[in-house]
Amino acid sequence: MTQMTAIANTEMAAVWDGEEGDGWTENADRYDATDRYIGARFEREVPIEPTDSVLDVGCGTGKSSRDAARRAHHGSVLGVDLSSRMLADARRRSELEGLTNLQFLQADAQVHPFEPAAHDLAVSVFGAMFFNDPAAAFANIVRSLRPGGRLAMLSWREFEHNEWLTTIFETLAAGRELPTPPPGSPGPFGLADQDAVANLLVRAGLTDVELLRLDEPIWIGSDVDDAWAFLSAMGLVRGLAEGLDKDTKQGALDSLRDRLAAYETPDGVLMGSAAWLITAQRPPVSRN
Repeated sequence: MTQMTAIANTEMAAVWDGEEGDGWTENADRYDATDRYIGARFEREVPIEPTDSVLDVGCGTGKSSRDAARRAHHGSVLGVDLSSRMLADARRRSELEGLTNLQFLQADAQVHPFEPAAHDLAVSVFGAMFFNDPAAAFANIVRSLRPGGRLAMLSWREFEHNEWLTTIFETLAAGRELPTPPPGSPGPFGLADQDAVANLLVRAGLTDVELLRLDEPIWIGSDVDDAWAFLSAMGLVRGLAEGLDKDTKQGALDSLRDRLAAYETPDGVLMGSAAWLITAQRPPVSRN
């Protein structure tokens, strides 16, 4: 398999081209299902033309790339990610679906030499929050857009607005003071600060920057048993439970499972989430 030509985001490359990427690959269908409502909003809000050339940043196992490829059926999609295993699964799934207008590349989008002015649209579905140098990353992505090309991304808003996460943290704290992921650093909340993101994208050369609040539920499972089977295996849950003695750990896990019952609906176990839909445009070439 072709190796990345350059890696600037070495810490995230070690994470995603390792155990974290392996875990997501093994549970790709479940992870893809969690944001079904957010994804539906993204599809409604972000137009993709049949002939568009699309760059998908942080494509993972390729669901967002495949979604784009179906819509840009006379165009093309390039999905890039740091994880070799996730990309292998993305290729496998695309071949099974018979999609021929997309390619996948293991690349660090911060520094990869994308073809200049080659894409009509750059998208990222919860993949662009992990840059350790977001200014360099977005400048590089913008260079790959044609004049008038667009950017559309999903990212999480602040930790405290995401019920699915606060519930997990509060329950598994078990009396401890657990640190939460800080906004602005590489990780889930790297693009959480509205003003900072807007300034970042303007400095990268984009205009018409908008951040739309999305408050859609996260789908955890079809019922409590199904949701718990998925949730209890998540690296986040297992990691937060570490350090507790055996009885306290079991009590905290039991309490988290019990709390899922409050979120059970006829459509499954649904917990609140808070995301941004971030859109912007590379300015068209001036005719003056």
